[in-house]
Amino acid sequence: MRILIADDSIVSRHVLDATLRKWGYEVVVACDGVEAWNVLEGEDAPKLAILDWVMPGLTGPEVCRRVRERLKEKDTYTYILLLTSKSLKEDLIEGMEAGADDYVTKPFDQHELKVRLRAGTRIIDLQRELVAAKDELREQATKDFLTRIWNRSSILDILHRELMRGGREKRPVGVVLADLDHFKSVNDTYGHFAGDAVLREFARRMQISIRAYDAIGRYGGEEFLVILPGCDKSATLDKAERMRAALDAEPMLINDEQRLVTCSFGATTWRPGDEASPDALIRVADDALYAAKHQGRNRVVATV
Repeated sequence: MRILIADDSIVSRHVLDATLRKWGYEVVVACDGVEAWNVLEGEDAPKLAILDWVMPGLTGPEVCRRVRERLKEKDTYTYILLLTSKSLKEDLIEGMEAGADDYVTKPFDQHELKVRLRAGTRIIDLQRELVAAKDELREQATKDFLTRIWNRSSILDILHRELMRGGREKRPVGVVLADLDHFKSVNDTYGHFAGDAVLREFARRMQISIRAYDAIGRYGGEEFLVILPGCDKSATLDKAERMRAALDAEPMLINDEQRLVTCSFGATTWRPGDEASPDALIRVADDALYAAKHQGRNRVVATV
């Protein structure tokens, strides 16, 4: 694990550096408080820090305060030990209230320092696990469990946000509703596990066919909603056709059998000044999708 040591004393830095490297830490060294703060606010900053109390530029407690203020903005944590020759109770309380997790008095005892750093490592590991669990919960709440694209509520939220953004920036928004053709026959012929694999492969092909800032979500069953910010009618048609071709160009391998799976697309475009709601836009796209199905499937139909 990486650890920052900040001390203006070259002797103290050398002793700490040698000790920590002996224990297996990757050491980052700062010579004063300003340099320590620059390291801790940077990308991939060390999660453990030992700061001398008295340093030029910024003191150890001042660095602590800045780090804790940053914590309000970033989902991360830095475990901070203050290295101090102060022994008055009031001074130590001041350091802890500044945001330090613990302190070690000079000259430091190696066994004591090792134990305190072990406690800090446990806290950092627990915090990392909490962040991972939080991310997983967010993923479960916003993504479709099967295809790992946006779920219905999330894609509808994105549509609402993009319409609001389009209104502010005077940009159109393309809306596409896609429905796999004859999907029931895939389930009936090959089974539901194969049908799930088809849905996942469809989602994969669609994702590589759209821009990074476009959005696709599973609207329901084998129906998908695609949001295309900044796309007028012509661009929306072009992108919907690109998605259709991405599916039509290559068969899928289903239970060791090659089968061409196609999709029908209904498209519409919201333009600045239009008063259509998200529900109304989806209804228009759904009407266009119905027309694409009626006209023979595997095609794109656009409706204003």
